[in-house]
Amino acid sequence: MKNKKKVSVPLLCSGFLFFTSLFLWVFGVYMVGSVGCSYMVEWQFFSLCSTDWSLPITIDYISVIFSCFVCLISGSVSLFSVSYMEEEVFMRRFMMLIMAFVGSMNMLIYIPSLITILLGWDGLGIVSFALVIYYQNKKSLAAGMLTVLANRIGDALLILSICFLVNWGEWRIGYGMSGSFSLVICFLVVVGAMTKSAQIPFSAWLPAAMAAPTPVSALVHSSTLVTAGVYLVIRFYSTLIEAQEVLWFLSKVGALTLLMAGLSACFEVDLKKIIALSTLSQLGLMMFTVGIGFPLIAVFHLLTHALFKALLFLCAGSIIHSTMDTQDGRILGSLNYLLPFSSGCLVLSSVALCGMPFLSGFYSKDLILEGAFSGFSGSLEILVMLVGAGLSLVYSLRIMLIGVFGQNYSSSLVSYGVEGGYVVSSICILSIGAVMGGWLLQSVWVDVNGFSLVGVLGKGIISVVTFVGLSYGVFSYFMLEAFKKKVFKGNLGWFLSSMWFMNLTSGSFLAGMGLKMGKMMHLHLDLGWMEVLGGQGVFMVLGDGIGLSYYVQSGSLLVHTRIFLVLLVLILVGGIFFV
Repeated sequence: MKNKKKVSVPLLCSGFLFFTSLFLWVFGVYMVGSVGCSYMVEWQFFSLCSTDWSLPITIDYISVIFSCFVCLISGSVSLFSVSYMEEEVFMRRFMMLIMAFVGSMNMLIYIPSLITILLGWDGLGIVSFALVIYYQNKKSLAAGMLTVLANRIGDALLILSICFLVNWGEWRIGYGMSGSFSLVICFLVVVGAMTKSAQIPFSAWLPAAMAAPTPVSALVHSSTLVTAGVYLVIRFYSTLIEAQEVLWFLSKVGALTLLMAGLSACFEVDLKKIIALSTLSQLGLMMFTVGIGFPLIAVFHLLTHALFKALLFLCAGSIIHSTMDTQDGRILGSLNYLLPFSSGCLVLSSVALCGMPFLSGFYSKDLILEGAFSGFSGSLEILVMLVGAGLSLVYSLRIMLIGVFGQNYSSSLVSYGVEGGYVVSSICILSIGAVMGGWLLQSVWVDVNGFSLVGVLGKGIISVVTFVGLSYGVFSYFMLEAFKKKVFKGNLGWFLSSMWFMNLTSGSFLAGMGLKMGKMMHLHLDLGWMEVLGGQGVFMVLGDGIGLSYYVQSGSLLVHTRIFLVLLVLILVGGIFFV
């Protein structure tokens, strides 16, 4: 690296984030965990109309460990950026955006008040827009506008829920609510969280946000922006449990998102979009888990998923960077010979995503499947969830087959580079987390251990669902193309590969209709009658009045005579009417 100043900024940021992560892990395990208590620090600013306006900070097991994981992944991403963004001129600006993103996420994690949570919530939306449009081209701008418009819907719904909370007199979430607007508030919060976590019908922005640099994708789509909605629902769960209709709705939407994203990932060819759709599928699984009544298991899966999904993105970024920005799966292949370290860690993270026993994804995924069987969900819902969970092995195998073990159709070996030391270091750190993260969390967090209430039949079905995707390997080597042409020809394949037309329903509506309506309102309201009756109209009236006042006070005898005659006529006319 030639420019030492450019290297020093991401290295300093990564060192600070790693130290913070280590401190939070030690603090969370030995201080909060050993005592088994939660703490709340609250600063009251003022009290108005029997409502306290305060800044509360909650320190408990969930917030401390989640913040620790966010700092760990952010530190790895900062270390990875040293090599990946080596040609970037404005490295300090990029790292400032990354640190602002991490700060907004931590503000969201620790503050349980709906008013002050908007600081972190809006901060995530604004900084994510700046990161998605970082490359400053038309594709990035379109993806950024779609992202920020989808997130603004969630902002508006949260503000509406705050307006209804005025009737309750309390801004903090996570407490029982017995007011008349409890169902409306819960529904607004859940739909607002669905926009951030890209659930149906707000799913179009998440694959589009892949226009951002790969370090941003690793940060945004593993542990920060997309998990903010899931985290808000989990924090709000003690209130949501009083509105069972909202939880029923959340479980159905989560199961549909899980199925839709899994099917779309099986037809996608872009390497980064396959990983983005797998993230969307796992988010649907988390929302489904919260909806059926297991919020702690959803937190557990959120944390383990963050580790191996960040590793998956960093491995994909290393491959893209080393192959001269090639991310089309139809061209990539034979990477196990060309980039053995990155492709090996890509296989490791894909296997963890499948739920391979004793890797981090296995612990949480097995608990979710057992919880779904032991719960009171409907048969069709369980079937949709099992199919969606089984598809995770299909698209994971697809990543490995088209990227690592397939035929290479790209350019000559001269264009290939090798991984730098910073890339290898960041991938190694997350690889340890992907292998040992689930075991470490279960060893220090007793609440997520769980105990099996599922019979032999349930365990057998879980095992079959976990490994049924292995049949995809047989199809891929023998008769996949013929099978695809027979079964998925025509409109069915188009429907499945286009995310069930989510791009047309939510993406085009938000980016197309939303921007058109905004332009019309700007022309007809801001520049139309609101200007006439508003600022410009008042300015013109005041200008005419000042001109008249100057004319009256000009000191001319003729002017004074005219004013005297006009006033005399007005007085006479008024006197006649009053008489």
